[in-house]
Amino acid sequence: MEYEDSALTLASHLLQTKAVKLSPNAPFTWASGLKSPIYCDNRVTLSYPAVRTYIRQEFVRLLMNKYSKPDVIAGVATGGIAQGALVAQELGLPFVYVRSEKKSHGMQNQVEGVIESGQSAVVIEDLVSTGKSSLNAVQALREVGADVKGMLAIFTYQMAKAEQNFEDENCRLFTLTNYETLIHKAIEERYITDSDQHSLMEWRRDPQAWSDNINKELNL
Repeated sequence: MEYEDSALTLASHLLQTKAVKLSPNAPFTWASGLKSPIYCDNRVTLSYPAVRTYIRQEFVRLLMNKYSKPDVIAGVATGGIAQGALVAQELGLPFVYVRSEKKSHGMQNQVEGVIESGQSAVVIEDLVSTGKSSLNAVQALREVGADVKGMLAIFTYQMAKAEQNFEDENCRLFTLTNYETLIHKAIEERYITDSDQHSLMEWRRDPQAWSDNINKELNL
């Protein structure tokens, strides 16, 4: 399999800054309760100016290549807010962000900022797992009349469920790097072993089954 140089470079940055941590032998527990050999927090990259700048510029490059310049940049709360604002600043565009749900008080907004019906938007996200929360933002933008060109994200786990969800919502998704590229880079830079790689790929194929097996081993 061929890997893009930019995706490999970013994968290396994510590993070096520990924005992504790999631990198949001592799994993480996600908020959902699912056991996982990988934990991703791309907000960490904001603390590293060189990496932050690289991500911003790669977002701009990919956006102009895949979508052309929209009227508005929209960030998904919370991880996509800072990234989206950086992209909007670089392109000289208005910025809005989308909450996970409408506020229960005040104007009860879900989309914060100014976007007019008919304006085009590209959505910026930090991480895509199943795509559910990301697409919730897309739906909210469409409800206020925005023409959503598609979404860009830093990283995706490349889950089949996410691919299907984006297809069902007729929303294009492009990412700066992805799970397979990151695992390739992690092997190359000796963050993990070949046996670790097998476990990590098994998790990607069926996260629930992988988690269930870990729980059985731990007698949970």
